[in-house]
Amino acid sequence: MSPTSFPVLDRAHAALVSVAAGIGPDQLAAPTPCSDWTVAQVLQHAAGDQRAYAQAITGTEGPDGDPFAPSGELATSVEALVGPAVAASAGAFATVDPDATTPVPVPPGQLAGSDAATAAALDAGVHAWDLAVATGRPSPLDDDLAGPLLDLARQIVEPLRQWGAYAAVVPADPTVEPAEPVVDELLRYLGRDPRWAPPA
Repeated sequence: MSPTSFPVLDRAHAALVSVAAGIGPDQLAAPTPCSDWTVAQVLQHAAGDQRAYAQAITGTEGPDGDPFAPSGELATSVEALVGPAVAASAGAFATVDPDATTPVPVPPGQLAGSDAATAAALDAGVHAWDLAVATGRPSPLDDDLAGPLLDLARQIVEPLRQWGAYAAVVPADPTVEPAEPVVDELLRYLGRDPRWAPPA
């Protein structure tokens, strides 16, 4: 995976690849914060989304099947699913001018290059978190990464929410003091409970 000129995307890609690399075959059927999807399905979705960004930019490297209807049946290893998808996305974004309008596979259909990269990072970063907490790994998100992701999410998520791509905002925990971490705010905005854990 080659670095791009977008550090937030590079960090999110690295998080997704790192978390995916630690997933064993016995964890593929485990539940995730995406309530209807297993670990295998989130992996397929996350890989498909990165390929969708690559396809929007280059016209090639598109996803196999519908990322929003993952089968949960992996035809290859986790590494062979995620690694090439992330590489395709990184390669596509390496051609993107941060200030030029760039096509994206989400509404509004095009964004400034830097925002497009952050949108792809949002997808990779939050699914890295889904996979990490589902498999007992530490969160790959911190406030430095979550900040720009939350800013971009507030620009693009509402149209996606009405299609079911994101659940409703999860209310804040009033017991968190003195201030809520940015990571938690991001997760709640994307319809996730920051305290989610696998069923006992």
